[in-house]
Amino acid sequence: MNLNFNDFQKQDVKFDITELQKAYKEILKMKDFTGPQGVSNFGAISLTQIPGNPNSIEGNKARGVFWTKPSASGIEVIRDEKIDEAAYSEFIEDYKNTYFKEVYDILSSKYKLGRVRILLKEPRSTLSWHRDPEPRLHIPIITNPGAIMVVDNIAKHLPADGSVWITNNTKYHNAFNGGEEDRIHLVACVLDYKFN
Repeated sequence: MNLNFNDFQKQDVKFDITELQKAYKEILKMKDFTGPQGVSNFGAISLTQIPGNPNSIEGNKARGVFWTKPSASGIEVIRDEKIDEAAYSEFIEDYKNTYFKEVYDILSSKYKLGRVRILLKEPRSTLSWHRDPEPRLHIPIITNPGAIMVVDNIAKHLPADGSVWITNNTKYHNAFNGGEEDRIHLVACVLDYKFN
């Protein structure tokens, strides 16, 4: 088996974890997590939207298209709706006075970003085994040792220390939270990042 830790790439930028956690608490006073109807254990708070279009972050648009293999047959199926990631260029006005705006400005000067969201993984829950159209940028905000991301066959815990990671979500992967508190990551779609 080829163990490829290259699918988790730590970036050369770092943010203040105390300020990230403070900003997260500020956002929670304004907005709660939402997700597609009927989908459990998934929650998102969008920080960006299509300019002037608050509907662009509602319902299934909080999740976006992905591919999965839901049965023993191993046949791949597509789920949800395709998102024009590049169109999500407006930082939501309500959150402009939080530290997340500074984080967004720095990240968007370094990367071509799509949707930027705060994602919730509830305790003792997992995502499906799936793949996405593009890599994802992760900044863990709240985590625990039982919160693990798996890409291909490689499992890795991403610590909440202000570090920025880009993960190869174009490969099959999942994330699970085996802990007893929420796992909170800032997650951005990265449209111009290539893995070797």
